[in-house]
Amino acid sequence: QVQLVESGGGLVQAGGSLRLSCAASGSTVSTNAMGWYRQAPGKQREWVAGITSGGIMRSADSVKGRFTTSRDSAKNTLYLQMNNLKPEDTAVYYCQMTVRLINYWGQGTQVTVSS
Repeated sequence: QVQLVESGGGLVQAGGSLRLSCAASGSTVSTNAMGWYRQAPGKQREWVAGITSGGIMRSADSVKGRFTTSRDSAKNTLYLQMNNLKPEDTAVYYCQMTVRLINYWGQGTQVTVSS
């Protein structure tokens, strides 16, 4: 059974940085496509950034140049480095892994950016 556990969220001032972690078990981060999503209150969940099984990283236009995703195979962990945070980045952030066409999700971690 695949399990994903996010951590690293918190309260930060605008312009600050946070690094989210997603620790995986039951499958490996290096061989599966993974992504970060977020959901703000009253809004739909949206894709933020992702990495393919082949290691190609992409990010949404709204975070391009500010957010970077990476993975550590030894720790079996996916990261989301978030710089120059803005109040509109406030949301619950979720980690997602696709294993044989099945999507698995973590429980989410809250990120709040104050102005």
